[in-house]
Amino acid sequence: MLLHVPNVLSAEELAELRGLLSRTQWADGRITAGSQSGQVKYNMQVPEGAAELPVAREIVLRAMERNGLLFSGALPFRTFPPLFNRYGNGMHFGAHVDKSVRVLPGIPPVRTDVSATLFLADPESYDGGELVIQDTYGEHSIKLPAGDMIVYPGTSLHRVEPVTRGERLACFTWMQSMVRDDNKRALLFEMDMAIATLRGQIGDVEALISLTSNYHNLLRMWAEV
Repeated sequence: MLLHVPNVLSAEELAELRGLLSRTQWADGRITAGSQSGQVKYNMQVPEGAAELPVAREIVLRAMERNGLLFSGALPFRTFPPLFNRYGNGMHFGAHVDKSVRVLPGIPPVRTDVSATLFLADPESYDGGELVIQDTYGEHSIKLPAGDMIVYPGTSLHRVEPVTRGERLACFTWMQSMVRDDNKRALLFEMDMAIATLRGQIGDVEALISLTSNYHNLLRMWAEV
């Protein structure tokens, strides 16, 4: 399931993040790539140890934690500390699949059930740089407004097209979901959205309370916590 989550960041948070990233250090993006993806990855990344990284991560994590749509779609159990990348002219990231498990000293390993990209640059400020995600319906080319996030299965083959003008700035991370299977997560998400819509239209009538009970019983059946 691909899910567009708008306005993850407020205007103030976006401005603060951009300020932090404008004065941080950058390193070759291959520092976190695997053996296969390292051969097709050409970008810059904020390295571990950069002074601005903890504050930038906290801004993103705080924004993600308060977002109900993101929670409903991803059902996160653990979130990998967010990373930040930059694509200048000619930079790109060829087709690859993310590592199945991400490891960082001091935190539990995170199984990458769900991948997420948070766009930080205004789309009109750069050309190219689309995130292209492949699934059974074909290829989806994604370039969102600054502050918006795309969430998609970690199993997806994806790439970032070459930037031909300007600079693409983004945050990316992974989530280990309480529900490992993407089809089950999609079913729960659609059910949750339908419940919310009906509650707004007709209130908590008996049938809707029963449907809500079914949602939570399915989540209880499938959750790995």
